[in-house]
Amino acid sequence: MPDLGLEFSAALVFRFLGCFLIGSVPFAVLAMQGTGIDIRKAGSGNPGFNNVLSYNKWRAVVTLLGDLGKGLAAIWIFLQPGQAMTVGWLFGLAAILGHCYSPFLKFNGGKGIATSAGVMLYLYPVLAMASLAVFSVLRVTGGKRRWIEAGTIASLATYALFVVLLLVWEGTEMALFGTLLLVFVAWRHRSNFRILFGSGQAQ
Repeated sequence: MPDLGLEFSAALVFRFLGCFLIGSVPFAVLAMQGTGIDIRKAGSGNPGFNNVLSYNKWRAVVTLLGDLGKGLAAIWIFLQPGQAMTVGWLFGLAAILGHCYSPFLKFNGGKGIATSAGVMLYLYPVLAMASLAVFSVLRVTGGKRRWIEAGTIASLATYALFVVLLLVWEGTEMALFGTLLLVFVAWRHRSNFRILFGSGQAQ
């Protein structure tokens, strides 16, 4: 069995929970304060960037920066110098889970793309920046061409590209971590896939 650099301890569990709590801060809900709109009940009902964007682009920017920033901040605060990259992945996963299953939202939450991007910006800044540039192009193009579920297409296509970049530049083990997270966030978008295939409503 490969050595993943993980030594389980009370301190590791504490840091994991700390990352989870940082990730659970619901920036979409906070950004919509004062508008009279409960983003959890409006539009798709998803407390995330794409849903906020349908109501106010500047509040959507706040949401995006907050969700991205908490993924980055969680690892920056809790990952210690010299710890293995797998520990960074573990803490990143904690932040993403916090975003998706926030205790502040009765263990509901967003879909994890922006928080994942923040995690990747910390762990692999060059690859993440390249992927985010592609996301921007796809998101703008999809919006202008009125693609159905443009946000979902741009997000998951970008995430898949990031996994390929991981495989090429970081190797199979890191690409495997990326693939597992891609599968998770794709599963979180299952209602969006139903819309793409002509049935159901996004949640």
